[in-house]
Amino acid sequence: MAANAISPDLLGYAKSHNASPPRHLGQRYDANGAFLPEPGNTVVCHLTADSETERALADARAQYLCMPEADRLAITPLSSLHMTLFQGIIEYRRSPEYWPAGMSLDTPIDDMTAILRQRITGFAAGPAYKVRLVEALPTGLVLEGATKADRENLTVWRDRLADLFGYRHPDHDDYVFHITFAYMIDWLSEEVLERWQTMLQDIADDIRRRAPVLELKPPAFCAFKDMNHFEELVVLPVQN
Repeated sequence: MAANAISPDLLGYAKSHNASPPRHLGQRYDANGAFLPEPGNTVVCHLTADSETERALADARAQYLCMPEADRLAITPLSSLHMTLFQGIIEYRRSPEYWPAGMSLDTPIDDMTAILRQRITGFAAGPAYKVRLVEALPTGLVLEGATKADRENLTVWRDRLADLFGYRHPDHDDYVFHITFAYMIDWLSEEVLERWQTMLQDIADDIRRRAPVLELKPPAFCAFKDMNHFEELVVLPVQN
């Protein structure tokens, strides 16, 4: 398949289109695909257990592992799959735009998690929302609110959490919701892109058929030591 027949999004994962190594390599995970310590906190929605969504995404993830050059992916555990609603703070991302206003940038992560946990306890219920799949990429799934109202409600959640936590990331207003299956250890060769594109489209079609609206648990404030597990500390209420 000619390069111009490959989607631009997929070409972004090709070695021929990337002069630099993947962004998180050597900090979040190593060249063997092992995840490294990277403590922090976040607000995420885990998959609903024993749901068709969980089964469809497990099947999709398994197909990633069978693809050519799958050894170029650092695969996240099935139990860790989630949609990030609001990015928290991370040990290695200590700068004002990523850190609560008025808090020292030297504050230990565990202390910051305790402070933010206290802030979020008693958080008033946010509006309900539903999400759907936009596309599948080599690193996972791109999502969006299922309707205009859902997208607006997601914005309400993110704005309220930003006000509560005391910071707004540079991409706050155009943040792309997603479920991460993997991180790139190395970029893909162009020779395998056609097979990847076919697989990703098949996966997207299968997920849309089986889970047109993804079944997610309510948002939860979580702590993590690395990308293997996100421990729910406070589950946030959602309006009925």
